[in-house]
Amino acid sequence: MNLQRHFNLQAYNTFGINAFCDYFIEITTVSELLEIIHDEGLKSLPTLILGGGSNLLFTQDFKGLVIKNSIKGIDLLKENEKHVWLKSYSGEVWHDLVQYAITNNYGGIENLSLIPGQVGAAPMQNIGAYGIEIESVFDSLEAIDLQNGSTKIFHKETCQFGYRESIFKKEAKGKYYIVSVTFKLHKNPVFNTSYGAIQDTLQQMNAEPSLKNISEAVVQIRTSKLPDPKVLGNAGSFFKNPEILQEQFIELQHQHLNIPHYPAANNKIKVPAGWLIEQCGWKGKRVGNTGSHAQQALVLVNYGNATGEEIKILSQKIQQSVKEKFGIELIPEVNFI
Repeated sequence: MNLQRHFNLQAYNTFGINAFCDYFIEITTVSELLEIIHDEGLKSLPTLILGGGSNLLFTQDFKGLVIKNSIKGIDLLKENEKHVWLKSYSGEVWHDLVQYAITNNYGGIENLSLIPGQVGAAPMQNIGAYGIEIESVFDSLEAIDLQNGSTKIFHKETCQFGYRESIFKKEAKGKYYIVSVTFKLHKNPVFNTSYGAIQDTLQQMNAEPSLKNISEAVVQIRTSKLPDPKVLGNAGSFFKNPEILQEQFIELQHQHLNIPHYPAANNKIKVPAGWLIEQCGWKGKRVGNTGSHAQQALVLVNYGNATGEEIKILSQKIQQSVKEKFGIELIPEVNFI
């Protein structure tokens, strides 16, 4: 094993935070993972599984072992007249999997184009965009218990999916290494173009709905609103879109007639966090080395040399102002380390 000490993680997190870990190792096979699990010295260390580094914020150095996930591969497990079951290993880049599916005319994840990160993070976050969430195409995943190296299969019902939630962010947090994810995709897809600006963008492209065209439309929308982390450090949407009770929404609507909203599960109303942040005056505002992006208030950025603690403090100030103005508590999507 190529175990490295006092390793700089700046290139391994999209915020570009200059943080160090005590030990770092990159693995490409399950056998390498099992070797780590059965090593008594390494097993005793606090462990962080690192994928694309696109959904975390280092507020301090990590005192322990960071395992970089580079286990890759995509396999067609089975198919019938309507569906294919596609297995992707967790180290695959998410957008690469989307493009693989589109190339083979498998539908269901085209609306999730250009979401940063790796496949292993998809079920952890129940990633979603433009009217689609992973749970709608999820079949199962294979995970390894980090304590004893045993393999466990998680099916949809055992993953406890919710809005940007799963069992892996609750009672199973930090206990498993997701090795692969199997998706049930469609051979005859039904296109979803009703959410956001997809339909308008397709018209501007003079393009009919197709897997490829929808993906290209989503890419256009995302790149027009979200900064490239290679240019400006960020982790995409920093907060979840809050879901509130109808009674609270009606009261807010009396005060803010133009408040945007969408139906959510359990008879709740989803309010865009970006709109709430913008109404509090944060959009485009810079505070030291960090700030809220000028094109999308929901994205907090590192203008250069920001520490994770600076970004954390900014996020807390934004939460406080939204709470004071709207009575709504914003919950971060980003994981603090």
